[in-house]
Amino acid sequence: MSPYVLPIVLLSVSNLFMTLAWYGHLKFKAAPLLLVIFASWGIALFEYFFAVPANRWGHAVYSAAELKTIQEVITLIVFAGFSVWVLKEPLGWNHAVGFGLIALGAWFIFQGK
Repeated sequence: MSPYVLPIVLLSVSNLFMTLAWYGHLKFKAAPLLLVIFASWGIALFEYFFAVPANRWGHAVYSAAELKTIQEVITLIVFAGFSVWVLKEPLGWNHAVGFGLIALGAWFIFQGK
């Protein structure tokens, strides 16, 4: 796999785990908070198995700022899908505008090359 694509794939998988760890418990509000904390921590452990290699290998072709920007854009995409399909919370025009502005900021990050 291309050294430019591999970190993006790994960061995408990483974000699936992290979004589940951070927001998945919202579907289980009756669960005790301590249980939710430990379950989220356990899920987040798997996230590191993807995020750390993504950043280590990705740094060979991307700067740290670029890797962080890629990660943030992926986070927004994954979160938007999770919010709509899992949490059943619709996204409005204001979300689209806000995400668009963040995407514009990401575009600027990559203009330095």
